[in-house]
Amino acid sequence: MKLKETVSLWRKLREAKKPIVLYGMGDGADKILNELERRKINAAGVFASDEFCRGQLFRGFGVMNYAQAKERFGEMVVLVAFGTQRPEIIDRIKRIASQQETYAPDVPLAGGETVFDETFLQENMDRLQAVYDLLGDELSKRTFTDMIDYKLSGKLEYLFDCESSADEAYRNLLRLGDDEFYVDAGAYTGDTVTEFLRYAGSYRGIVAIEPDEKNFARLEKNTQGIHGLALHHCAAYDKDTEISFDTRGGRNSAIRKKGKPVRARRIDDILAGKAATYIKLDVEGQEATALWGARETIANYKPKLLVSAYHRNDDLFCIPQLIAGIQGDYKVFLRHFPYIPAWDTNYYFV
Repeated sequence: MKLKETVSLWRKLREAKKPIVLYGMGDGADKILNELERRKINAAGVFASDEFCRGQLFRGFGVMNYAQAKERFGEMVVLVAFGTQRPEIIDRIKRIASQQETYAPDVPLAGGETVFDETFLQENMDRLQAVYDLLGDELSKRTFTDMIDYKLSGKLEYLFDCESSADEAYRNLLRLGDDEFYVDAGAYTGDTVTEFLRYAGSYRGIVAIEPDEKNFARLEKNTQGIHGLALHHCAAYDKDTEISFDTRGGRNSAIRKKGKPVRARRIDDILAGKAATYIKLDVEGQEATALWGARETIANYKPKLLVSAYHRNDDLFCIPQLIAGIQGDYKVFLRHFPYIPAWDTNYYFV
């Protein structure tokens, strides 16, 4: 495995001569500012897209638009501090990157972890190499090394280099047939159920699992009339219990120390011996836990698996190694769909 980057973005920022300015507000900006503060690196300001500038303050900074930031700072280091898959917003970021030194810092979505820096890379290089050696095609290997180079450097070019499409993954990897039994863990409001229906033939059944109460209500509404569909208002977990869940009514709802109590169940128990043929897991950083709760199904039936690999730093190596310990007969692939930062990066086990 050959990597191109050796120096972390955080070291470069510590040595930067130009002012460091964040593009965006919200959770991502909070995490980046917290990491900058932890490393005693000063941020100079915050700007946002024109439609979000209302003279507000964010973390003590008056929020400007890009034109105002250019007028104030001239040349600067821009840190993209939000996530987007919208083509027009990605094009806007590319235009800024053509004018300014621009990065998208990788900060763990699940929280509570250190960032991907030189120390993290060195400590886990053997495990990363072992997973690289498992990967089933050249696009997976390029995606894997691009992800590491991106996470270390924050450079957007690595994200753009390995982009592929959901259509490619369905047609070349998942290859859904006419007798699928689909388990959608992290069903959100039904978008991935709808996606499954576009590619599957005459399926046997669908189990959709969603813990967020607002999302679940929309899931119920959006999937009315779909035959063979069973909805479960719970979290996919490694045991039957009750957990604290931060209900946000969006994609970032997740298990937190503070939140509403929500039932959690094993996928194995929900299926009760039924042979799933395809399981999707996008459960906001609890992928390993949910996989362990599906270990009997995986070991006995070897369903195709789509598992999100971007919520935690160690997802890149922990998820393939966990599944290999449950069922060692999978071929392993990695894909990244257009997104800034490295979200929508998924493992496929077939």
